[in-house]
Amino acid sequence: MTAQPAPETVTVTTHRVKCDGADDLRGGAALGHPRVWLEIDEKGYVDCGYCDKRFVLAGDPHHKGEKEMMPGDLPEPGDASVA
Repeated sequence: MTAQPAPETVTVTTHRVKCDGADDLRGGAALGHPRVWLEIDEKGYVDCGYCDKRFVLAGDPHHKGEKEMMPGDLPEPGDASVA
């Protein structure tokens, strides 16, 4: 069974990010999920537990840029090889 890639990847410049699942929807958070604050750790990315949106820290050695990033460049959530 092959893991599916994150549905959306967003490049950010801070370690702390917020997600409400509806930033780009008219009506905002009322149409998404509860707002959560997420912290990017040494992996260089964090996935939202509600909508699976992946936030990648710009300039991180694991980050190649959204246009160059291919599935498998970053470990998938739940990957046993990720510490």
